[in-house]
Amino acid sequence: MDFSPSPRAAELTAAVREFIDTHIAPVEPEIHADIARRRLAGEDPWAVDPRVTDLQARAREQGLWNLFLPAGHEGPYAERYGTHGGTGLNNTDYAPVAEEMGRSFIAPLVFNCNAPDTGNMEVLLKYGSQEQKDQWLDPLLDGRIRSAFLMTEPDVASSDASNMSATARVEGAEVVLDGRKWWSTGVGHPDCKVGIFMGVSDPDAHRYLRHSMVLVPMDAPGVRVERMLTAQGVYDEPLGHGEVSFDGVRLPVENIITGPGRAAEIAQGRLGPGRVHHCMRLIGLSEMALDLACRRASGRVAFGKPIVNLGGNRERLAEARIAIDQARLLVQHAAWKLDTEGQAAVEVSAIKAAVPRMAQQVIDMSLQLHGGGGMSDDFPLAGAYATARSLRLADGPDEVHLGVVARAMLAPYRDAAAAEPTTGTRSTTDAGSGR
Repeated sequence: MDFSPSPRAAELTAAVREFIDTHIAPVEPEIHADIARRRLAGEDPWAVDPRVTDLQARAREQGLWNLFLPAGHEGPYAERYGTHGGTGLNNTDYAPVAEEMGRSFIAPLVFNCNAPDTGNMEVLLKYGSQEQKDQWLDPLLDGRIRSAFLMTEPDVASSDASNMSATARVEGAEVVLDGRKWWSTGVGHPDCKVGIFMGVSDPDAHRYLRHSMVLVPMDAPGVRVERMLTAQGVYDEPLGHGEVSFDGVRLPVENIITGPGRAAEIAQGRLGPGRVHHCMRLIGLSEMALDLACRRASGRVAFGKPIVNLGGNRERLAEARIAIDQARLLVQHAAWKLDTEGQAAVEVSAIKAAVPRMAQQVIDMSLQLHGGGGMSDDFPLAGAYATARSLRLADGPDEVHLGVVARAMLAPYRDAAAAEPTTGTRSTTDAGSGR
């Protein structure tokens, strides 16, 4: 395994870093402050900020646009919608680019590489009909609209998709949607025009064939955004996470992606790369928190000493450095396996369990070093902590991913135990060894 970035990936990573440092970092604190001000003043905090629009235009001019497009699936869209060099990246090459974007809350949106749009666009690239691509993929890649993913439900344990109660019933030439979804990322953005809804279409089918994914215009009759949700007090504007109800929403059956009963297949194709993206952005967020921690600890003095020389803080910073580097290698391995073997369920579950916990710990350490300031909006650490903590639930909770790893790890032992003869006795060697 060689995790050295390709020349193109190295070039893009450097370009993204320079763009963030030069154009995004100087204005991002003001953008967040203005959102908070508008909320306190009773004004609309979800309005599109013209500075973000300007940054998007500048990024697109530089070819730093739609960089998430997967190699082999970009087709004519890369040339049409401006990726650097006109071709897509594999997971290994995109990983360091995503890490750089993770250093900023708004950078993924600026580069048109934010969740859930990236996952939704990949679904349309890989599974959508040409009509669906023309109607929804083109404007998403062009940045004219945003999208949402509508899967999690408030009244059931959504970590088990078989619990899903929302329905997508096929009635002749129509599909009818009913149910309630929440933590639907993206619905707060004023340009959110389409969602991918997952619902039960055949409750009697095999558990992996019960569900369908349906493209639903957010202005369709019967669709209602009931409320926006906070994650530990953070609304996460301008995208946000909402609770959405669907009451007899009738759509053409052609809005079903690939066909009825294919949602589980689509979800597996969508979630693997998406989880790599999430984890690499979290590593970038952790790097940002560690950088702030080092600056704070080196520059502040307490009890006559720099904070870095008090209370084991040097060791805490060193442990954070080691933890980030370990997590990065784990994600690079998962990305490499996705690229070389086409699937990496165990490796992806491993990073999804490990990286958010690492990020949470590193950000918490940085927050502690910042004292009371770390709890405020004067620093980005409180929002970063909420992001890391929420990603221990998003795309499956830790326990589900650890279960996947454990199942694969224990399978050889289970098979070996099943193959052993059951004579009712043990050898003296086994008995003496305590096995």
